[in-house]
Amino acid sequence: MCISITQYNQPMDQNPSFPVFPMSFRGILLLTGMYTIAWSAIYRLMGPSILTWLANGSEVNASLSLAYYGGFGIIVGILIFFSAFYPISWVYLIIAGITGKIILSIWFALGFVPDLGWNKRTAFQLIFNEILWLIPLIAVFLRGLQVKNYLAETQK
Repeated sequence: MCISITQYNQPMDQNPSFPVFPMSFRGILLLTGMYTIAWSAIYRLMGPSILTWLANGSEVNASLSLAYYGGFGIIVGILIFFSAFYPISWVYLIIAGITGKIILSIWFALGFVPDLGWNKRTAFQLIFNEILWLIPLIAVFLRGLQVKNYLAETQK
């Protein structure tokens, strides 16, 4: 097999058959994990205060499951954060994080929004803190899976 010099001198990122997992994707995983941990800790530690703020002046039932919601969110955030260390080997942690963010979104929409009412604060929590993060997480997961499959094929 003959390889021309122009093919040999091309950088790896110009080869379309070789998938690359850029460092910015690890940054997305780290940022998503820290952001999820931070917001979940607010729910866990300052439950009644955050409920009053989210209610935007309406009456609030303080018996909502904020501690469980916050605790589950912290676990999801830790899974996403740890997946950044070995994203190719630990793609299952990324999919666990995606699943956890979906569960948190459904939990907030069905568990909190009916009692709090739909306002700009609850919309912010649901859209920007839960749903919007799914887009980069899914992109990172798909690229990690693509690289993992490529490495498995080349090692055969």
